[in-house]
Amino acid sequence: MAKFNVVREDREAVTILNLDGELDAHTAPDFESALETLVRESRYKIIVSMKGLEYLSSAGLNVFLGFVDEVRGQNGDIKISQTSPRVYKVFDWVGYTQLYEFYNTNEEAAESF
Repeated sequence: MAKFNVVREDREAVTILNLDGELDAHTAPDFESALETLVRESRYKIIVSMKGLEYLSSAGLNVFLGFVDEVRGQNGDIKISQTSPRVYKVFDWVGYTQLYEFYNTNEEAAESF
């Protein structure tokens, strides 16, 4: 089974989800659960930090797509930070770089809200 971890960090109105390991079909439910919790708590300013993410599959990408409309419908957003070139390419290949904002740091992403 793939190694994966989600660590939540609340900074006032913004929540950072720090991803570590491999986000694939086996681990996507963990990421989905973290996002569901935020929506349930009405926390709609979300940064997904990918500093520790080594691999991203289509199953992981689909989790993003499953929440973005609901979050944006509540005047929030999902922003992505600290993406490695390899993981960024996955977003780019499927055209998701047009759907999400990417930042070099969590601070830059937080300031953009």
